[in-house]
Amino acid sequence: MNDILKLTAVELSTKIKAGELTAVDAVEAVFAQIAEKEEDLHCYVTLDKEGALAQAKEVQERIEKGELTGPLAGVPVAIKDNMCTEGMLTTCSSKILGNFIPTYSSEAVLNLQKAGAVVIGKTNMDEFAMGSTTETSAYGATKNPWNTEHVPGGSSGGSAAAVAADECFFALGSDTGGSIRQPASYCGVVGMKPTYGTVSRYGLIAYGSSLDQIGPLAKDVTDCATILEAIASYDEKDSTSQKREDTDFTKALVNDVKGMRIGIPKDYFSEGLDPEVKEKVLAAANLLKEKGAIIEEFDLALVKYAIPTYYTIADAEASSNLERFDGVKYGYRTESAEELHAMYKQTRSEGFGAEVKRRIMLGSFVLSSGYYDAYYLKALKVKALIKKAFDEAFAKYDMILGPVAPTTAPKLGQSLSDPIKMYLGDIYTISVNLAGLPGISVPCGTDAQGLPIGLQLIGDCFAEKKLIQAAYTYEQARGKFGREDA
Repeated sequence: MNDILKLTAVELSTKIKAGELTAVDAVEAVFAQIAEKEEDLHCYVTLDKEGALAQAKEVQERIEKGELTGPLAGVPVAIKDNMCTEGMLTTCSSKILGNFIPTYSSEAVLNLQKAGAVVIGKTNMDEFAMGSTTETSAYGATKNPWNTEHVPGGSSGGSAAAVAADECFFALGSDTGGSIRQPASYCGVVGMKPTYGTVSRYGLIAYGSSLDQIGPLAKDVTDCATILEAIASYDEKDSTSQKREDTDFTKALVNDVKGMRIGIPKDYFSEGLDPEVKEKVLAAANLLKEKGAIIEEFDLALVKYAIPTYYTIADAEASSNLERFDGVKYGYRTESAEELHAMYKQTRSEGFGAEVKRRIMLGSFVLSSGYYDAYYLKALKVKALIKKAFDEAFAKYDMILGPVAPTTAPKLGQSLSDPIKMYLGDIYTISVNLAGLPGISVPCGTDAQGLPIGLQLIGDCFAEKKLIQAAYTYEQARGKFGREDA
């Protein structure tokens, strides 16, 4: 069983199609691992073993008939708990959606099911994707498989930890300000945030609608490109969906970076960056240089404005998006209220956690009369300037290279006591969302405590293939990466 878990998603599907394994074997191996590890790690909110085994049997029959031939057929996948899945509890890790069972599935999940992937459950996350550690979940914190005293990152921490702990073969996450890339870095897996609009947001429970994007968390770059190819699609149900002809991402799995121009922002390597993270990320840059890439330093000075800009815009959008959770139509409703306004207030007071309330209040404040121009409109103007700064950088460079986070995974309980410190941890990831760009995190080493460090590559809009090619080349040069005890 353990040998199955060591396979990547693409390797597993190849063996299933060759008749060496079955989809049912793969699901049973995953659930055996979950039974052993889940109590310590808490990667999942909901598991559906019966449903997964039934799906696996059906997929296996279709593979044997030759109906399913894709590279993900028969592979067990975990879904972040903010993507609707028909008939399966979808809570956003919040008490307010503790009883919500959607009647439809999100487009990204449907695309995976069409590809023959088997959904095994929903992963834990920061409540409504608000947080960087997966500690704001109403169902308790997820732990980092590399060291259970540390956080897995967030908000897609459950997905990243499940992949790192072999509790699934790959997972979907969502990224509003780094929520795929940062947990990928902390858990030593590959995570990618595609260009805004590449993957449909239909069925993704919104946090910041102009920033949210679904993407893969996987064991390696090959899996990452394969999953992105499966979930990317134009969707009429999502008004921000892009029509793209170039979603054959696996064609970019080429071991070659000769002549690629890679820019390193000086601002990303100044104060606040842990020396060990700096050393490993620059060593990765040198490895790409040895393979023929042209590496240059440059100024990207607007980065310091990214955090206030992001939290102003994201919280404003969150306060509007979370208005619908009022106890009337679905989800949790307080039992003690006797009239309508009291019911609204008590439902929301009891249903939302502290971090979500903080962000709703901040968002409502920046949108309120008298403050709208001073905060929200100003943030939109700075967002446009950040996009312009990236446009100028991409006129010179094929991609930008930097760290994912200033440090490796902090200890559990460290970040929650100081929310501002937690917000500052997003410094290298949020500009990518503000500008709608693609970004990928690839493991590039460990620190003295044995915790993983991630390398971030950022591309221009629709330049995922360049990122995949550079990440793949780096991964091939780096060699194997994984936990000693795995």
